[in-house]
Amino acid sequence: MLSSVLTSGFFWRAILAGSFLAVACGLLGVFLVLRQDSMISHGLSHLAFAGIALGLVLNFLPLIVSLIVCAAGSIFILKLKKQARLPGDAALAILASGGMALAIFLVSLRINFGVELMGYLFGDILAISPVEVGLSIVLALMVTILILANYYQLLYMTFDRETALVAGVKVNSLDKILVILTAITVVLGLRIVGLLLVSALTVVPAAAALQLARSFRQTLVLSSLFSLFSILAGIAISYVLDWPASASIVFLSIAIFLATVAGKNLATSFKE
Repeated sequence: MLSSVLTSGFFWRAILAGSFLAVACGLLGVFLVLRQDSMISHGLSHLAFAGIALGLVLNFLPLIVSLIVCAAGSIFILKLKKQARLPGDAALAILASGGMALAIFLVSLRINFGVELMGYLFGDILAISPVEVGLSIVLALMVTILILANYYQLLYMTFDRETALVAGVKVNSLDKILVILTAITVVLGLRIVGLLLVSALTVVPAAAALQLARSFRQTLVLSSLFSLFSILAGIAISYVLDWPASASIVFLSIAIFLATVAGKNLATSFKE
């Protein structure tokens, strides 16, 4: 059985795409959690799903269409928060509701892509295509490079936004970069764990890393490692035990988080 796994093309495609996405999610998730923007990935996932449905209706690369729709929606969130003076969660709720309504409407136009749509709703990393693997690698590298290139500015505005603005940091531009990177990551995550669980890829590993890390750099490294382990081990478990890959990945992420919380509390009790 092991030999058949190691020679399966779909298995290695899942490993490759999952590895690159794990690093991108691990890095991005730390900034989102610390900025209290954890739910933005959940809101954008509904809009991304509408983009997938639109791509299927148009019969043109659903991931690309979803990426365009989701990126535009992420910018709309920022403008809505600023111009309408809405709290972030209210803007997200409006966008998520509109995105899901659009998805339902588009799905009602056609009934012959239900199985393919389910792959994005619940995730199906073991069925990822070579084209989707290439797209995942390129976009995940883009996310990682942009985060590292703007590392110090993002770090500054994450912990002290007002001072960063006074110091000349282009806060508004970085906000746009961050939400667009989140949109990219959400679209990639749809194929890995699906609409219902995609926010877990960015939030849970970062939350686990924050329990243990003693510096910001350690948090980024641990978050990426936790995300990488969850995806790779989740793929292996799903293949061996015939479990849903998306559920296995998220279960492992939550297990790691609970273990870090328990370990931190235990260490604190020993010190006392």
